Amino acid sequence: MSELLLNDVQNMLNEEKFTRATLSNYSIDRFKELDLVLEQAKKDRTYNDIKNICDEHLSHSKNSIIAVYFSGMVALSQQIIDDAALVSLVGIFVDNHKWNIVKYLCERILEYGESKFALRTLGECYKNDNEEEKLFDAWKRLVKIDTDEADIAKLLAEHAEKQGDIDEATDYFKKSLHRYINKQLFANVREIWLKLIDYHPDDMDFFLSIQGKVAKNISPDKAAMLLTDVYNSCKKRSDIGTAIAVLKLILNYDERDNFARKEITECFRQKYAQHSQLEEYIRVSNLTQNWRNVHEAILDFEKHIAFDKGNFVFHRTWGVGRIAKVEGDDIVIDFAKKRAHNMALKMAVDALQTLEKNHIWVLKATMNREKLHEKVKTDPEWTLKTIVKSFDNFCDIKHVKAELVPSVLSPGEWTAWSVRAHNILKENPLFGVSPDNINVYTVRERSLSKEEKLYNEFKAEKKFFNRLSLIREFVREIKNIESDSERFNEMVSFFAGYLKPNIPVNEYYITSYLLLKNLTASYPHLSPILHLNFTDLFGRIDNLSHLFQHLKDESTKKDFLAQVKLFIPAWQDIYVSLFSYALTESIINELKQAGSEGKIIAMIRGCFENYRDNREAVVWLYKNFRKDPLFAAVGINDEKVIITLVYILELTYREIDNRRDTTDNKKINKQVYAILFKEKLLDDYIASADRETLVRVYTLVEDVKYLDPADKLKLKNHILDRYPDFKFLGTVEKDTVTRTLIVTIAKYEEKQKQLDRIMTEDIPANSKEIAFALSLGDLRENAEYKAAKEKQEILNSTVVKLKNEIERAQLFDPSTVNTSRVSFGTSVTLINESNGTDEVYTIFGPWESDPNNRVISYLSPFGNSLMNRHVGEKFDFVSNDEKVTYMVKEIFAAK
Repeated sequence: MSELLLNDVQNMLNEEKFTRATLSNYSIDRFKELDLVLEQAKKDRTYNDIKNICDEHLSHSKNSIIAVYFSGMVALSQQIIDDAALVSLVGIFVDNHKWNIVKYLCERILEYGESKFALRTLGECYKNDNEEEKLFDAWKRLVKIDTDEADIAKLLAEHAEKQGDIDEATDYFKKSLHRYINKQLFANVREIWLKLIDYHPDDMDFFLSIQGKVAKNISPDKAAMLLTDVYNSCKKRSDIGTAIAVLKLILNYDERDNFARKEITECFRQKYAQHSQLEEYIRVSNLTQNWRNVHEAILDFEKHIAFDKGNFVFHRTWGVGRIAKVEGDDIVIDFAKKRAHNMALKMAVDALQTLEKNHIWVLKATMNREKLHEKVKTDPEWTLKTIVKSFDNFCDIKHVKAELVPSVLSPGEWTAWSVRAHNILKENPLFGVSPDNINVYTVRERSLSKEEKLYNEFKAEKKFFNRLSLIREFVREIKNIESDSERFNEMVSFFAGYLKPNIPVNEYYITSYLLLKNLTASYPHLSPILHLNFTDLFGRIDNLSHLFQHLKDESTKKDFLAQVKLFIPAWQDIYVSLFSYALTESIINELKQAGSEGKIIAMIRGCFENYRDNREAVVWLYKNFRKDPLFAAVGINDEKVIITLVYILELTYREIDNRRDTTDNKKINKQVYAILFKEKLLDDYIASADRETLVRVYTLVEDVKYLDPADKLKLKNHILDRYPDFKFLGTVEKDTVTRTLIVTIAKYEEKQKQLDRIMTEDIPANSKEIAFALSLGDLRENAEYKAAKEKQEILNSTVVKLKNEIERAQLFDPSTVNTSRVSFGTSVTLINESNGTDEVYTIFGPWESDPNNRVISYLSPFGNSLMNRHVGEKFDFVSNDEKVTYMVKEIFAAK
C-alpha cells in the first residue's frame, strides 16, 4: 500500500507539471483530497518519504502547489519551525483573492498549533467578510502569542469597552500599554494610562510599576509626567497620603520641580491641619524655600511634625513616653519612670524616636498585659501586621519573636503561635516580602494576587534551587499564563541565562535545561530559548557524580535519569555510578527490566565494602531492599550488616563531633541508631548469635565513644540474659564524663519547669531591675545596678547549664531495670567487711543524687565502682585514704 501511495503522489506531481494546472483548478475540495492522501501517509508511516519526493520536485518546479502543500504540512506535523513553504502558498492565494482557500489553509496550519501568520491572515479574511465575532476571536488568539502586537491589543480593549466589559478592557489596555512602552511610543502610552487611571484610580502598585518601566525604557521626565496624572487623580479623590507618596517620587526624578514642591507643601497642610505647630514646622524645615534641598526639607519637616501633644516617643533609656505639652522650643514628656521630663525641641528631634499609637512598643507600655497577651495569642494576623508596620513596614520573623518572647508570649506558646504565623505570612495576600530579602515581610494596603506574591518571592529569593521551587509553584498555581506575561518571562529568563555555549555543564546549567525542556511542552513560545540537546550537554559534564550530588531537587534528579536512559547508550553503568546519590528504587527497577541483575549485585556489594563513601546508600539498601532476593544473592550476612551499621554509627558520631557535614551526618546517625536500637536489630541478633560472634559485635558497639552509656548497658544486660557467665573485655562506664545523662522522668520535668520559670519570670524581672537602676544615673556608685547585673550573670549561667543538661538528658525507662547486677534504678545491699555492717545504696543519676540518704550517682566514683557488680561479688574501694572491702549481698529494683 505504501509503495502504491508514493507512486500516486509522484503521478499527481507530474500531472500538475505537464497539464500546467492554474490556480483556478484549486478549490477547498481539492485540498481536502490532498489531506486524505496525507492521512493515509500517516497511517502507512510514509510521511518522510512523501516530503523527500516533494522537496526533490520543488528543486526544479518551484511553483508546484501540491509539492509545497505536502512538504509544508509534513514539516508542520513534525513541529519543524520553518513554515516558509506554507506562508508562500497562502500568499499566492491571498494575492489572487481566493479567500475561502486562504481561510482553509490557515485553519489547517492552526490545527498543529498557534501561528502568528495564520491568525493574522485569518483576521484579514474575517475582516473582509465582516465576520466580526470570528475576527475578535482570532485577534485574541494572536495577541496571546504575539507579544509585540500592541495595536490589536488596544482594539480588543476598545471592543470590550464598548461591550461594557471593563475588566476585560483593562486587561487588554494593560497588555497594549506594556507593548507600547517597549516600542517607546509615549503618546500611545499616555492615552491608555489616562484611561486606566479613570477605571482603576487606586491600583497604585500597577501605576508605580509602569512608571518605573517608562523611566527605564523611555525617559525619567516622561515617568514624572505620568506620575503627575496619578497625583491629580489622588488630589481629586482627597487621597492625601498617596498624593504625598507620588509627589515624593516626582521629586526623586527632578528635585527642582517647583510645582511638585509647592503641591507637597499644600498636601502636608491638609494632612496635618489640626497640628498645633504646623506652620512653625514648615518654617523651621524651610520646606517652602527653594534654596534648601527638597528631600532634606521633607525629612526635617516629617521629623518635627511627629512632635505634638498626645503623641508617643521612645528613649533608649527611659523607654516609651507620651508628649504632655509643646510650648515654643520646649517639650514636656511623661515617661513611665520619669514624669514631666523637659527637653528642648531640637534635642528631642535628635534623641527621641517618634512612635505611632499602634506601635508594638506603645501597646506593650500602655495596654493591659493580660489583654495584650490574649489578643496576640488569638489573633496572629493582627499581631503580625502591628509588628511589621511598627518597623518601617519591614520585619523578619526573628524580630517578631524578639518583640513577643518572653514579654508577651512564653517560649512554649511561641512554638505553636509561630507555626500559625508562618502560614499567614505564606498564604495571606496582604503580606508580601522585601524585594531584597525573602525573609523580610511587608504589609500591603491592597491584596496581592497569587501571581504577584509568588513573583515577588522569586525576585527576593537569592538561592537557585529555592527559585526553582517558586517557578514550579508559579506554573502550578497560576492558570492560563499568557505568553507575554512579564513576570513569567522574567522568571524563565533567569534560568535561560545559565544556558551559555562552550562552558562546563554544572548543576545549575543542567537544572535550567531540564526545567525549560519541561516548560516548553506547555508553553511552545519558549521553544526558541531551548536550542540545545541533552547528548551534547552530557558530553560537557566534567564530574558526573559531583554534578548529580549537587542537584538539590528530587524532581530534577528524576528528569536527569530519564534523559540519561533515553539518550546515553551506556545508561546502565551511569545508573550504577549514580545510585548512592539518587537512592531511588526506580534505578534498581530499570536495571532489573534491562536484565542487569549482575550490575545490581555488584553495586550493592560495592556500597557495603566502601561504606565510608556510601553510608547513606547502605542505610537505604537495608531499609528498602533487604527483603529482595537480589540482596541475599550479594552474600552479605546479618553479622556483616550489623558490623557495617555499627561502623557507620561510630563514623557519623566522630564527624558530628568534628563538625564535618553535620546535617547529613546527624540524619544518617539518627537512622542507623533507630535501626540498631529502636527497631531492635541488635536485640534480635543477640537472641540467635553464638558467643564468639557476640564478642566481636559487642566489642565494636562498646568502642563507639559517643553512644549513650544506657544503650550499651541495655545491650550488655540482654547478652547476660542469654549468657549469664559472658565475659566482657571492658566496662560500659569507662568514661565518667559522657555525652548524655540518664535521668528519671520526675527530675526531667522538674528541670524543665525550673528553666521555664527563669526564662519567663526571673529574667524579665531582672531586665526591669537593670532598666530602673540605669534610670538612677551615675553607674560608678550605683549599688542597685551592680546587684542587678550580678543577678543577671547568675541567671544567664544557670540557663546555659540547664539547657546543656536538658539537651544531654536520656529518660530512664523503669521497665528496663535489670536486677541481675547493679545498674541504674537499682538498690543494692552491701556488707562492709571492715566493720561487719550492712549498707544500702540506691543508684540514680547526678540530678537525683542525695548522699545523705545514700542515693548516689552512677557517675560518682563509688557509683561507677558499683556498676555491674553481681550478688556475692567482692570489691575494694578507697575513700579518704582508707581502703574498705565490700561484698554485694542483695540487688533489687529501687522505689
